[in-house]
Amino acid sequence: MVDLTTKKQVVVLGAGASGLSTAYWLFKNGYDVIVLEKNAEAGGSMESVRMDGYLFDKGPNSGLEITPLIRTLVTDMNLTDEMVYANAKGDKRYILRDGKLHPLPMNPYSFLKSKLFSTKAKLRLMCEPFIRRSSDGYNQSISDFVSRRFGREFLEYAINPFVAGVYAGRPDTLSVKSAFPKLYELEEKYGGVIVGTVRGIKERKKREEKSKQSAKMFSFIHGMQSLPKAIAARMGERVFCLSDITNVSKTGEHYSVTFNNAGIMKTVEADCVISTLPAFASSKIFSSLVPDSPQKFESVYYPPVLVLLVGFKEEDIKRPLDGFGFLIPEVEKKTFLGAIWSSVLFPARAPKKSACFTLFIGGSRNADLFEKGKDEIIKKSIEEFKDIMKIEAEPEFIASRFWQKSIPQYNVGYIEIENYFDNVEKELPGLLFSGNFRRGISVGDCIKNSEVVYQKAADFLVKNNRDF
Repeated sequence: MVDLTTKKQVVVLGAGASGLSTAYWLFKNGYDVIVLEKNAEAGGSMESVRMDGYLFDKGPNSGLEITPLIRTLVTDMNLTDEMVYANAKGDKRYILRDGKLHPLPMNPYSFLKSKLFSTKAKLRLMCEPFIRRSSDGYNQSISDFVSRRFGREFLEYAINPFVAGVYAGRPDTLSVKSAFPKLYELEEKYGGVIVGTVRGIKERKKREEKSKQSAKMFSFIHGMQSLPKAIAARMGERVFCLSDITNVSKTGEHYSVTFNNAGIMKTVEADCVISTLPAFASSKIFSSLVPDSPQKFESVYYPPVLVLLVGFKEEDIKRPLDGFGFLIPEVEKKTFLGAIWSSVLFPARAPKKSACFTLFIGGSRNADLFEKGKDEIIKKSIEEFKDIMKIEAEPEFIASRFWQKSIPQYNVGYIEIENYFDNVEKELPGLLFSGNFRRGISVGDCIKNSEVVYQKAADFLVKNNRDF
């Protein structure tokens, strides 16, 4: 049993994708590390459960293999046979316009033939290479950026639904620099998005990275929680679940982490503390160590989102299941944001001769929606979904997970929050902040960033002669 009365080299707060990945690199390289997790199981927002033959991923339902680190983790955890890539049908994605589903064009030819965009919008998009870079790109919203470079219609019927699908957010408030840094960099570095995209392909190949547009989508036979559970199992008694962190302080050169472990207050000392907790869960924990941090933590907005899984008999679905799913532009005025055709993408998601779909409701677009009551909203969303999918029968399965605070919004000005925590890390060496409110919200982003955070921790320990 790991002795908590002795000082540890590193204490990681949070057993989600960020925390466990970072902890594993430390563990693998021989560092004395433990992980503290509030919930009864590892996974963070990754929650996977099987009910009545349906698999429900209540948080992230897939990941993009944007870094070789993902494959390293999967191999090290002996999950190679569990890992599955999305069905090729998932390459086809739909956007709702005027009540009908239109395939999102994926190449110049399909774009020219598409009925999703008007002729005027197509001509406007072709002008993008000739648009000058902004004089104030730093403070632009995604809406400002896209309207300027591609036109209003492209914003409304491509970017608006895309932003809702990724962030459950709104392009009017999200920062292009913080939320989509690569898009921002294309303009800053190359002068335009189309030119920059072409030139950037060679650079990604050199870094052995893939863009999110070309990276393979993956999951696991038993859902996304399989990965964090496997990492936690590998680290064994070094992962302490049911550990509610209450305070982080510093005495001399060491940090003290106080937490409630199954009703018993405990304190562990460490040379280095890595917090991967959500911003909203961090406000009080660091207030004695960094007095002005509560205001910064609380300024990170997390909108409410309800994740809804519905199952139908395949014979009751009157349109082809030939894609990833669909997203809904705000101008279409529907209750939900979009739907993933879960059982099309990955195997073992639904019983034989049945299909399941994951709907997303709320977000920044409809943050006040749940004041009407969840049952009413669920009922209305299902009716709208049935109408779009040409289904007359009632679902045979319904399950939901409500996230009062879901995905951190990288709104305009978010770079100041990034800079703030960078400065805190400089002023308090050995304290590091990670998680999806920093440098990317996706599973792939979290795993990619975990190596960076691991290296910072290892460099600190070596520099201060605190390694083995």
